[in-house]
Amino acid sequence: MILKLNELGTLIREFLFSEYRTVSGVAGPLGPKFQEIVNIRLGDGSTRCGQVLEVDGEKAIVQVFEGISGIDNKYTTVQFTGVLWKPIDNGPPILPEAYLDILVRSSINPSERTYPEEMIQTGISTIDVMNSIALGQRFPLFSAAGLPHNEIAAQICRQAGLDLEEDNFAIVFAAMGVNMETAQFFKRGFEENGSMERVTLFLNLANDPTIERIITPRISLTTAEYLAYECGKHVLVILTDMSSYADALREVHVLYCCSAARISGM
Repeated sequence: MILKLNELGTLIREFLFSEYRTVSGVAGPLGPKFQEIVNIRLGDGSTRCGQVLEVDGEKAIVQVFEGISGIDNKYTTVQFTGVLWKPIDNGPPILPEAYLDILVRSSINPSERTYPEEMIQTGISTIDVMNSIALGQRFPLFSAAGLPHNEIAAQICRQAGLDLEEDNFAIVFAAMGVNMETAQFFKRGFEENGSMERVTLFLNLANDPTIERIITPRISLTTAEYLAYECGKHVLVILTDMSSYADALREVHVLYCCSAARISGM
């Protein structure tokens, strides 16, 4: 059978752009999913945001970020958005390189760890000389009200580094329960110093939901593990202020009547 070029083109076009009306079934969303963002509209028209913590059959447990006071189950409507987090500045969607579970830590055999020998320079003489920080070491800084602990944390973040591997060094900085002035202090200081390009910054403000304060260190540590184990970088993690994190655990403990140890290990 010999076909002309125009006839052959018509057959190919009909094959590629055929319409089918014999649809056997339609599969839509399967319902709420774990960690899905939820919009909650109250009877007075105000809206709150939440997250799905657990799905069991026809029931879904939702954590309301702004608290549950004033919610009337008779006039309250819940909308499952189908998205997992969204930028608070109304920017474009985030394109992740990997999806990691913030509730599961990487298992490390202590006997297989490299003995910490290489020193991390902080640029603060009292720390570098008297209380040196080595790779793989945790180092607490105890402070009190009125002392410049925020300035010390920011200074360590700006000045910390390694002698021989400066280009392969990254910093994860997480601030929990800070006010807007302190948050702007951290952000502006890193930008003016030029260290922002190597800093991953997590800011949890004092007026943010308590549950976000609890997951902030989990997100920061998961990010550090990704940079260390997947990207091959040396990572310094700075968490401030752990007192705000402890207060958040106590608040959730009082609200849900469960042990703080269980909340901390979720």
